Amino acid sequence: MARTADGRAAVTPAADVPVPHDITGRAVPSAVRTDASPAIDGAESPAEYAGRARAKRPRNPLAGPYGHPLHAIAITLPIGAWTASIVFDVIAFFVDDASAFTTGAAVLVAIGLVGAFAAALLGFLDYGQIPAGTRARMVATVHMVANLVAMALFAVSLVIRWFAGFDEISVFAFVVSLIAMAIVGGSGALGGELAYHFGVRVADEDEQARVFGAKRR
Repeated sequence: MARTADGRAAVTPAADVPVPHDITGRAVPSAVRTDASPAIDGAESPAEYAGRARAKRPRNPLAGPYGHPLHAIAITLPIGAWTASIVFDVIAFFVDDASAFTTGAAVLVAIGLVGAFAAALLGFLDYGQIPAGTRARMVATVHMVANLVAMALFAVSLVIRWFAGFDEISVFAFVVSLIAMAIVGGSGALGGELAYHFGVRVADEDEQARVFGAKRR
């Protein structure tokens, strides 16, 4: 039996069976079985293929163009701001006048919250493209919930800082920020899995082949 490049069984539809097309209008590859084809391990149904193809496409222009999701860009602001806030907190422990660093850390936490809110809105757009009931959707849900928890903790940290004042570092606020940052790190790993393992909002292999096969002019 013929097999695809990745070792999966290739199924060629019968001549009188129309070849299914995905939501982009392109024909489904032969590795995807039609309704008239026998169920073979490793072969996708047309619905499964269409769902996977949809997860690669932007829901609307606000999510960013195909192959360039804005969510991946937006997350750099909160991650950078929150990381810098923790660095400022650490410095505040070792200087005589910590007010400049504690104030800066609070401002950075606030900037991170604003950026995280924007990133979350963009993430919701991509989340809606992932088919329900799939492992990718489950991972995306955990990723989303973890980020929302981290945002809530950073908001708590900001409130603690506000009421504690900025003359010296608040150990409680610092610990809350550390916990939140650890959650962000774990959530980021899940986000990487969504992109690099499941291919969410990643250009399909045909597009990648065209880019790598194109000759430089």
